[in-house]
Amino acid sequence: MKLRSYFYLLPNIVRAFFSKPDTVNYPSITLEVADRFRGSVRIKAQNCVGCSLCVRDCPAQALELEKESKNSFRLIHYRDRCTYCGQCELSCRFDAIFLDNEYDEPSSNRAHFIVTLVERVPEE
Repeated sequence: MKLRSYFYLLPNIVRAFFSKPDTVNYPSITLEVADRFRGSVRIKAQNCVGCSLCVRDCPAQALELEKESKNSFRLIHYRDRCTYCGQCELSCRFDAIFLDNEYDEPSSNRAHFIVTLVERVPEE
């Protein structure tokens, strides 16, 4: 019985030795991404008014708005929760939040995945 399974595996092993790898040698080779690739959440801070529409509509709860007053707020993005679906971009009436095709840097520390997108403190 074992001998038959070796004969079954032999052609697959030979094929694997003589075929090109399915992976790319990233980061030594620049990776071509699709035009519609959504890689990271970005914001135009001057357009953000703290209306919380993006926070309300985020299905992954990846956005949080800490509001102290009408003009004082902080918009926080949790990259590890985000599914990059683009709902925040669709919900924003002020064209403040958008997705681009840049890669987010990988990390093993969770603190690197919590990003403050906007921090607005009123001037006194």
